[in-house]
Amino acid sequence: MTRSKTKTRTGWLKVVAVLMAVGLLAAACGDSGSSSPETTEAPTTTAADSGNADTPLKVALVAPSAKDDLAFTQSMVDALNALNEPIELSITDGTFVVEEAAAAIREYAKAGNDIVIAHGTQFGGSLAEIAPDFPDTTFLWGTSTDTQGLPNVFAYAPNAAEGGYVNGVVAAAISKSGTIGVVGPIEAGDAVTYINGFKKGALAEGATDVPITYTGSFGDVALAAEAAKALISNGADVLTGSAQMVVGAVGVAKDAGVPWFGTQANQTSLAPNLVVASQVYHWEVIIEKMLADRAAGTIGGKAYEINLANGGLVIEFNDGYDLPADVRAKADETIKGIIDGSIDPNG
Repeated sequence: MTRSKTKTRTGWLKVVAVLMAVGLLAAACGDSGSSSPETTEAPTTTAADSGNADTPLKVALVAPSAKDDLAFTQSMVDALNALNEPIELSITDGTFVVEEAAAAIREYAKAGNDIVIAHGTQFGGSLAEIAPDFPDTTFLWGTSTDTQGLPNVFAYAPNAAEGGYVNGVVAAAISKSGTIGVVGPIEAGDAVTYINGFKKGALAEGATDVPITYTGSFGDVALAAEAAKALISNGADVLTGSAQMVVGAVGVAKDAGVPWFGTQANQTSLAPNLVVASQVYHWEVIIEKMLADRAAGTIGGKAYEINLANGGLVIEFNDGYDLPADVRAKADETIKGIIDGSIDPNG
């Protein structure tokens, strides 16, 4: 067994990382270029630490990309760190291969975890087979708006078009060429809703062209970089994109001095002077509701959404980017309009 320690942190989660073998397939996904999935066991505060007499919930997270990807997986890790009750957290990340994820999901359920999170739309087929075998285990699955009729599955999804629309409005307002490029992964899930909302917002604000390139991969950084280069060479002077592969696109934008708009997690650290804003997923808003439902005896069968109105989606602006005051005001007005229903970012 290989062990690796990380720095201890205070707060609800005091993490000591331990790499463990979990009996998963050893093959890495060629598409992502990642190594075999890493499993991290992260004990949280004890009841004595927190003043909570209840035993911490055992929660396991299975996710397709790295837990620090500044995108999809990190959004969930950050949310679990922000929960207002103690949990004992285990993470298996890097499971781009669906069979590896399925093996981890099943093993975590067999190990007696109270909650197992299948954090990936692509894991739905596996969950449909696994969840019925563990009727007392609560499974969380996203992004999806459908529990597949399973009484022990909570589904979750972001209304990503909302933040996409806001980002699109701001992108069009700062663009000089009127051409704004989008680097997409596989045409599925919240990536599509974000991109559609972004395009709608940009066109509403006067953008003349919003070319979209889907790379066909959630994790291929090189493909994302190539797509960004092509978009810039064709006149795009602002870029955005979705999924964990966007680190490649952000690198290209940074080298070219092109502003970037992020989604899923705050991506400012990738280009501190050029990331304008990020739509950040705060899953903890709905996970707290799921935990309350579970405590009341409902262990699944419901779907939840994060959006601007409930605080599950937050537009986090980068203070390091000099955004004109009138553009920021326009962004705030757009957020207000989406919340009050006067602006529809979907459809």
